[in-house]
Amino acid sequence: MFRRTFWFTTGVAAGVWATTKVNRKLKQLTPENLAATAANKALEAGHRLKDRAVGFALDVRDNMAQREAELGDALGINADPELPAPRRYAAIENRNNAKTYVVDGTTYSYNRNEDH
Repeated sequence: MFRRTFWFTTGVAAGVWATTKVNRKLKQLTPENLAATAANKALEAGHRLKDRAVGFALDVRDNMAQREAELGDALGINADPELPAPRRYAAIENRNNAKTYVVDGTTYSYNRNEDH
């Protein structure tokens, strides 16, 4: 009698375990879950690709700066040239509809009616 009870309980447990496994697998194979899984994997692949591309771009930028410095040293070019100050344009209205522009201390006048 004890053997029958043991094997009956073992069979019930195996049946419950197998039913649970099959139901989980069936839920994984629904169209909604398949679509969600595919979307998640695509996002993960995109993130990995982006990380690799960013790393590659940073490597290229570093190597480019290093090579530019090497070429500048080899050619005797100053790496940090002095840039000119930005120009400032000031517009001043005249009475006769002519505009006066001041560029680097020099005054220029422009009347749009003189173009015709």
